[in-house]
Amino acid sequence: MAYQTNWQIATDRTVVKRAAKIAFIVGIIIAMINHGDRITSGQMDAVAWAKCALTFLVPYSVSTYSSVMAVRERLQSLGD
Repeated sequence: MAYQTNWQIATDRTVVKRAAKIAFIVGIIIAMINHGDRITSGQMDAVAWAKCALTFLVPYSVSTYSSVMAVRERLQSLGD
């Protein structure tokens, strides 16, 4: 099995697609918890919208990191 860098794994189509789905679902939940009252009342400013958008990076990053570590572990066990 060929060696893959963490970046190659993290940018693999399946990893990106999975992380994006998780980020979408979990990001909405977190954004609604943190900003839901301001979103529904129309009181969001540009800074709040930027923070809301950044909220989606947390689950994307966690999912990507988890996938990279799982793939690494799998590749190492196949190599042993």
